[in-house]
Amino acid sequence: MEGKFKIIFTKTRKAYSPTKIPGAKWAINPYIGCEHACKYCYAKFMCAYYNYGKWGSWIVVRENLPELVKGKHVSGIVLMSTVSDAYQPVERKFELTRKILAHMSKSVKLSILTKSNLVLRDVDLFKRFACIEVGLTVNSFEGKLKKEIEPNSPASEKRIEALKELCENGIENYAFISPIIPRLTDVEQVINETKGFTRFYWFEFLNLRASGKEFREWLIQNYPESYEILCNRDRLERYVKETLQIIEKSGIKVKGVCVHYPKIIKPARNLFSW
Repeated sequence: MEGKFKIIFTKTRKAYSPTKIPGAKWAINPYIGCEHACKYCYAKFMCAYYNYGKWGSWIVVRENLPELVKGKHVSGIVLMSTVSDAYQPVERKFELTRKILAHMSKSVKLSILTKSNLVLRDVDLFKRFACIEVGLTVNSFEGKLKKEIEPNSPASEKRIEALKELCENGIENYAFISPIIPRLTDVEQVINETKGFTRFYWFEFLNLRASGKEFREWLIQNYPESYEILCNRDRLERYVKETLQIIEKSGIKVKGVCVHYPKIIKPARNLFSW
């Protein structure tokens, strides 16, 4: 334990877990929990299984993963990570993600998603993989807004610069534009700032239910118009349509767009992919 932040070391029995996340078959999580402490994070549900306190105040280090991945091949795309960020601040100290990449079979089809420019540290290892893609989450949050909902993550400009450097190093890269929140996420701005060096894009509109009660209450109090759009069928459909028009006019390559409709409308679905 360091200060008020809890660090728990543990061992796990298997390296890869099945996932239903679009575009992947397996997930690997070097850590559980995340120092970035994003207010809307969908992984907050893990607090029900790890009773260490509020999301963002603890992290589980799965220290034996580098040994578990040795000589193990799995078919299908592996996503790193789903309930954490493999390049959150503690990675600078423990280098667990780097050790996993060093020991992992280079025949594994790996997709990495992070909010941190620390990912650039491991470009040398990325180049050893036969099939790899590295994505940065970009959402245009800045200033007071970012401090409130993404307090400990790197600034947007650092993520964008990371995308550019990955491109310059010949690494297949992508931008994950998420969460898209009406009135808060400037999709057009993000596209314009990244399309010159980004291979492809994923877009995800905020999953209001998964964002949790605390975030919903914050959104109602601070941005009631955004909340109303997300909760109203007609207004949400209109907003999605307008955003899709911006995306289509940009001429970028898009892997998919995911919309999490309110339960009273329909379940989440992948709108399109090309």
